[in-house]
Amino acid sequence: MQTRANYGERNTGLLVTRVTASHIRRMTIVYLPGLVALAFSLARGSSQPADSLRVQIERRIAQVPGAVVGLAFHDLSGEDTLYLDADDSFHAASTMKVPVMIELFRQIDRRALPLDQGILLINAFASIADGSPYSLDAGDDSDSLMYRSTGQRVPVRELIEHMITRSSNLATNALIELVGAANANATAHSLGARNIKVLRGVEDGKAFQAGLNNTTTARDLAVLLEAIERGSAASRKSCDAMRDILLHQEFNEEIPAGLPPRTRVAHKTGFITGVLHDAAIIYPDGRQPYVLVVLTRGISDQKVARQLIADVSRLVYQHVMPARVAGAP
Repeated sequence: MQTRANYGERNTGLLVTRVTASHIRRMTIVYLPGLVALAFSLARGSSQPADSLRVQIERRIAQVPGAVVGLAFHDLSGEDTLYLDADDSFHAASTMKVPVMIELFRQIDRRALPLDQGILLINAFASIADGSPYSLDAGDDSDSLMYRSTGQRVPVRELIEHMITRSSNLATNALIELVGAANANATAHSLGARNIKVLRGVEDGKAFQAGLNNTTTARDLAVLLEAIERGSAASRKSCDAMRDILLHQEFNEEIPAGLPPRTRVAHKTGFITGVLHDAAIIYPDGRQPYVLVVLTRGISDQKVARQLIADVSRLVYQHVMPARVAGAP
């Protein structure tokens, strides 16, 4: 009587199929390559997305009709980067306050400007278009409280903090007059931000109509933030001070909104009609930081733009911290 090894049975309801040694040999030949690929995939971490970070982000951007996005991502622990239209020029909005802050601290390093020097705060400025005077409207400023200090001397330190953490336009214009927009522009270029343009203060209506605007790219802002983090934007002490100010940003509805609670983020936002930006250094627990800049235009609804930036931030975090996202120790 012929015998054969019985390695098991598969119950398919009414039919019971015997699996023989020859079946197993054929299954091994056919499926082994796939099993090996699966083993390697599991070894790399089952939480890794099937699509690349680029594909995921491009898919999310495509969900917003008319959206134009510039993105720069650089993991400072290595060479992991992603640039999407990172050299496209955008209206800088309030992100131009980052190069102004850097120039201020460089002048402080040279002892050309004391950090505690009092500056007489006056709400009167000259347009770069024709020199005509203009003033700022407290109702259009995110930091209306700063206007209570007009006519008083305010320390440079306090003006810088209000310029960044509350995006005060009044403090910004006072500081630009103090250090010079051209100097801030030159400093940014010397650090490698070659396409950024810092031309003027905020709310210069005649300059805006003439097309004389502050502009930036995602790559340029990433270069400046990396210089702050690495201590090359100014002295190490000044870079630490700038980072601390950026960490106290009060508007946290874009990049920070896509991150786990209590994640430290040193960043600067920017907003005008149809334009919303966020440029950040993110400090995940237990690893080196990464830089992420997301610039947007062409989105009429600010809530939609804000959610887009938060979602992009979440995708980048999941890329950087897959084990943490999956709940692994």
